[in-house]
Amino acid sequence: MVQSKKVINVGLGLLLMAGAFSAQAYNGEALAMHAKVSMAEARVIALKAHPGKITDEELENEAGGSGLRYSFDIKSGKVTQEVGVDAQTGTVLENKAEGPNPD
Repeated sequence: MVQSKKVINVGLGLLLMAGAFSAQAYNGEALAMHAKVSMAEARVIALKAHPGKITDEELENEAGGSGLRYSFDIKSGKVTQEVGVDAQTGTVLENKAEGPNPD
């Protein structure tokens, strides 16, 4: 009886943790409170820089600009472009074809 309660408690704990992680809309969402530019605004800026379909997006601390940037992988045809947008100013910091070892 005690063993089965432990298994149930562990199972419930894992489910709650999984739910907490899946509730985040994108990688780095916890950093959003430090950004002046919203994810939605950064998407528009990135798609103006390189039209296509966004296949991945994140907010990260990275060197260059203010140090806080949105990073988008944008697929257009067979090419995936990596576009970085400064989360403080909205400036496009990076717009290049993704290399063979994407991060």
